Amino acid sequence: MKSGGLPIPSPPPRRHGRPPGPGETRWPTVPEPCFHAAVKIGNVAGGSAAPQVRCRVEEDLDGCAGVLAEVHGCDGYPVDWPERPGAWLSPPALLAAWVAELDGRIAGHVGLARSGAGDAAPGLWSERTGVGVHRTAVISRLFVAPSARGRGLGAALLARAGAEARRRGLHPVLDVVASDTAAAALYERLGWQFLATVEQRWGPDRTVAVRCYAAAPA
Repeated sequence: MKSGGLPIPSPPPRRHGRPPGPGETRWPTVPEPCFHAAVKIGNVAGGSAAPQVRCRVEEDLDGCAGVLAEVHGCDGYPVDWPERPGAWLSPPALLAAWVAELDGRIAGHVGLARSGAGDAAPGLWSERTGVGVHRTAVISRLFVAPSARGRGLGAALLARAGAEARRRGLHPVLDVVASDTAAAALYERLGWQFLATVEQRWGPDRTVAVRCYAAAPA
C-alpha cells in the first residue's frame, strides 16, 4: 500500500510515524496557505515536551497514515480502511489540515473541507439557521494516537480547525458515526450543538447512523 508514492505500513503499524521532513512548505492539495504557526498546547504530565499543533505538510502523510492505522486497529476508525490512506487524508474538497506532535512524533490529525454531497451536517445547519450550505466547513479526518490520548490533543486539533473555518467566514460542522460514543462525548463536552442523527447509505445493503454537530455560535 502506498501514500503519495511512499510505502506505508498496513494496520497495525509498529510506530506512530517519523519526525516531519524539513521545511514547512504547504502541500499541493491545499488551495490556500495555512496561516497558523505551530502552537504549544501546554505542559502535560508524562511527556518530555509540550504537545503542539501545526499545519500539515506533504512529508507528514506517511506518519499520519501510520497513526491512522493504529487508530483503525484500536477503534475501527475509519470504518472501512482506505486502499490509499494518503488520498483519503487529502480529499479534493480539503481546505487545510493540521497535525499534533508529541515528543517530535505525529500523534494526531484533523482536516477542514468544503461541504460535499455525502455530508449531512451542512444541510441540517442550513435548515436550522437559514444560512446556505456554502457558508459551512466540515471538520473531518480527526484522530489521535491511542497512546497520546488524555492530553488534550483532540480538543486542540478541533479548536484549530474551527478557528480556521471562522477565519474564512464559514461555520464549522461535523458528523460522526453514532457508535463512536467517545468522539460524540468530546464534541458535546466542548459545547458543540447536536443537530440530529441521520441514516446514511454507505452501500447497496448498508446504512450507518451518523450524529451531526455544529459549533456553537461565536
